[in-house]
Amino acid sequence: MDIRALLFGLAFAAMWSSAFTSARIIVAEAPPLFALALRFMISGVLAVGIAKIMGQSLRFTRAQWRAIIVFGVCQNALYLGLNFVAMQWIEASLAAIIASTMPLLVALAGWAIFGEEPRPLAILGLVAGVVGVGVIMGARLSGGVDLTGVALCVVGVIALTVATMSMRGASSGGNFMMVVGVQMLVGSAALWPFALSLETLEVAISLKLVLAFIYTTLVPGLAATFVWFLLVNRIGAVRAATFHFLNPFLGVAFAAILLGETLKMQDIFGVAIITFGILAVQLARIERVESKKA
Repeated sequence: MDIRALLFGLAFAAMWSSAFTSARIIVAEAPPLFALALRFMISGVLAVGIAKIMGQSLRFTRAQWRAIIVFGVCQNALYLGLNFVAMQWIEASLAAIIASTMPLLVALAGWAIFGEEPRPLAILGLVAGVVGVGVIMGARLSGGVDLTGVALCVVGVIALTVATMSMRGASSGGNFMMVVGVQMLVGSAALWPFALSLETLEVAISLKLVLAFIYTTLVPGLAATFVWFLLVNRIGAVRAATFHFLNPFLGVAFAAILLGETLKMQDIFGVAIITFGILAVQLARIERVESKKA
């Protein structure tokens, strides 16, 4: 892995993990679906505009359109929509921890749905991930965590898993920024009907809200997605996904530093186990790919 790919991966992990903290700030003072639909509309228009300046076009193959639409609906509308709603009731750190199990679910889906025989290291990683989640959820349930919020995050991470598995090939041809913009506009279009029918537009405007919205729109929303597509195109989806092992730690770190969320020893222990599990699964997937090439 070259130094540029390493920097892309670290930047993506930091930006992706910080999104939960900024989202928590937003949903405390604005309707979550309205805020998210507006965020994707702005990010999508900006991305498409930048893509046009870069000479990129809307010419995609049928398979690419299908992947972009599935990715936009599953990641932007379902995963992020459900997480934004859930963070009205649960802490950003817990939402980040649940979302960070996505690589484990991708590996599990590959085993259960596509018949990929797991290597011993992958099995160890999956077991570790389950144990880590159990440790954290046991501590949170005893502390009275909101089960509705947890359920929404679980459904959201399943949708994120589907989105991740659908994006293979979506960015081929170098149309990275146009892909980013279109999938965001797809997510915005899917969210607006629910925002208009389910929410009342009541916003407590403050400097904190404005800054959080701008940051969420430009950094986790636009920059992180663009960097992710660049990373996948550079080193492949399997190697790129290895950087997800940083997300549990970074997610809870941002929430603790910026929001003052308290962490118990069970949380720290559980995060460490999940981090190991994700790394083990991703290393096993890389080993599988390398063995096939050989």
